[in-house]
Amino acid sequence: MRVINDAAVPGRVVPVTVAAPPAPLGLWASWRAARRNVLEIVPQAAYREPILQSRGRARWRMLMEPAAIEHVLKTRARDYPRSDVTRRLLRPTSGESLFTADWDDWRWQHRAAAPMFQPRNLVNLSPAMTGGAAAACARIGAALDAGAAQLDVYDQMVAATLDVIHDAVLSGGGRLDRAQIARGVTRFIETVARVSLLDVIGAPDWIPRPGRLFARAPRQLDRMVDAVIEDRLARRAQDGPPGAPDFLDMLMDARDPEGGRAFSRVEVRNNLLVFIAAGHETTALALTWALYLLALDPVAQDRARAVAQGALEGRVATAADAPQLGYIRQVLDEALRLYPPGGFMARTAKAPDDMLGGPVRPGETIMIPVFALHRHRDLWSDPDAFDPDRFAPGAGPRHRFAYLPFGAGPRICIGMGFALLEATIILATLVSRFRFRLPPGYAPRPRMILTLRPEGGLPLIVEGSVPGGGV
Repeated sequence: MRVINDAAVPGRVVPVTVAAPPAPLGLWASWRAARRNVLEIVPQAAYREPILQSRGRARWRMLMEPAAIEHVLKTRARDYPRSDVTRRLLRPTSGESLFTADWDDWRWQHRAAAPMFQPRNLVNLSPAMTGGAAAACARIGAALDAGAAQLDVYDQMVAATLDVIHDAVLSGGGRLDRAQIARGVTRFIETVARVSLLDVIGAPDWIPRPGRLFARAPRQLDRMVDAVIEDRLARRAQDGPPGAPDFLDMLMDARDPEGGRAFSRVEVRNNLLVFIAAGHETTALALTWALYLLALDPVAQDRARAVAQGALEGRVATAADAPQLGYIRQVLDEALRLYPPGGFMARTAKAPDDMLGGPVRPGETIMIPVFALHRHRDLWSDPDAFDPDRFAPGAGPRHRFAYLPFGAGPRICIGMGFALLEATIILATLVSRFRFRLPPGYAPRPRMILTLRPEGGLPLIVEGSVPGGGV
């Protein structure tokens, strides 16, 4: 169902956005903008039109019509794999992963990995989430006790989600260098994941991209994870099968139920790296933007605190508390609408097709500007405003493909359930114990290279919400 409502609402809270160019950019301007902030290539018309289409030699169309997006991501998903540029930027140093594999390779990997993310396994892994929330509270409390006036909540959320990922992956023994992971992911985003001019002009894959050729971050992360896998194999050889398997054990033991195929050593490494890097980054960003929005809207923050304190009664949240934390989840859903970690998707047509805009030829690039889709004037009421109640039970019908924080269709993010449960546990615990305020005159700048980060971090004033800091 479409809604059209741009009228100002008394008391509405409008967070920062990204300035859109008045018209589609040319080749050179697009490359420069994408290197700076991918969202700056999305023109104003993408926020109000169902489709934009190239008129020059470059073949592309930008989709904001949910039914057309469903056609690409679900109905004809096999014919619209991740764009050639996306795969080139994110392909592992060797082999493939669930994120980059082509259709047939992806299908067996997905069948093998899917049981790892079933609800019962999420519950088994959830103590790591509770531990991460407790550790985050302890760090923040210690900083406040030491006299800190404000904290970079992005750094704090990265630390929290790395704690969770580390303990979920390696509860069976082993160690990852959390600081090295955080640095490696940032270096990867700032170097390898930047679009090259060679990508924009369609140069073939055999021409090396400087960012990947000289980047050390992927190789350093590979070596670190390879060492963890070697250590785990040695432990398993000595101690036998694990009694309570962690994520690494489950990945090593995963089998395709249709053919019995197991992940190779390289595939274990690549998929573990995706889970570690993408898992911590996207959840940290969802939490960071949620805290910014609550700091911007004290009324919503007080409501979230009341819900969390009523459910937790001073405890750190657990998976069992999630059903009582509905408003916390609404805040997260709205944060993911306004600031989707993956704010832009691209697909490459591999077969002739016909859809919105006319015939599609093989090789055509299909872009889905998720950031603009989530703020589209025909799809959302008062789209630029922060309003968690738009996700309240019974809030009204919404086309499934108008909201894509984790993608959609068969290749929807396999870790979505893990990320949402983790974020709910951490956010509920934090707002039950602390208050968050914006520094006077401060506004973050959303910037997307690979993920949608607040440029330079996100400093907030943090206060204990009850006497003694509430920790």
